[in-house]
Amino acid sequence: MVRTKKSPEVRSNELIDCAERLFFLHGYENTTVNDVIREANVSKGAFYHYFVSKEALLEAVATRLAARNLKELQPLFEDPSLDAVGQLNALFAGSRRLKLDMAPQLKNSFNALFKPENVALYHRIDEALMAVSLPLVAEMLRRGHADGTLDAPDPKASALMLLQLRLSVAKVMHKALQRQEAGDLDGAAAMLDGWMRTYGTAIERFLKLPDGTIEVTEPGFSRAFLEA
Repeated sequence: MVRTKKSPEVRSNELIDCAERLFFLHGYENTTVNDVIREANVSKGAFYHYFVSKEALLEAVATRLAARNLKELQPLFEDPSLDAVGQLNALFAGSRRLKLDMAPQLKNSFNALFKPENVALYHRIDEALMAVSLPLVAEMLRRGHADGTLDAPDPKASALMLLQLRLSVAKVMHKALQRQEAGDLDGAAAMLDGWMRTYGTAIERFLKLPDGTIEVTEPGFSRAFLEA
C-alpha cells in the first residue's frame, strides 16, 4: 500500500485520531500499536518516530480530549465583566449547554470510558483535565478570595478539591444513563437531579457562599440530557 508523505504535524495528528477512534471502539487495553499502525497506514518506524510507546500515545489522546473539553469554556475565565461567582455559574451554564448539544457523543464516550479495559484511558483523561483546568480555577478562586466574593485562602488547594469533585460528574451521569437504559427514566433523572443539587450545595458550603448562590443545574436539565 502506498504511503503519502505528510508533514510531521499532520502525521502526528492522524496517529492521535486513529488511536482515539480505536481506544473508544475496542478499549485501550485491547488496542495494540500494530492496530494503530494499520489504521493510520504508517510504518512501525514512523510510529516510533512520533511516539515512544502506546502509553505516550495515550497521553497525547488524553491531552487532546482535555483541551477539547476546555476550549468552549475557557473564554468565561477571561470575561472581565464577571466576578468569581459569576464565572462559576457561567461555567456551569456553559457546561450544561455543551452536554445537551453533545449528548449522543457523550453517551457513547461514557459507555466506552467505563469499560474495564479503558481504566487507563479514563484515569489519563482525568489527569489531563486536571492539568489544564487547575491553573485557571485556582486563579479564579484567588481573585474571588481577594475581592471577598468567596472564601478560598489557599486557591490552589481549593481548586484541586473542587475539580476532584467535578470529575466525578461523569461517573454519576453514566450511572444515570445505565438506569435509564434499564427502563427507569424517572428514577435516573431524579438521581442525577439530586446529585447535581447536592454538588452545588457542597460548593456553597466549601466556599462559604449563601444557599442558592451556585447554579449547577436547572429544572428539566437531567431529563433533557437523558432523553437527548
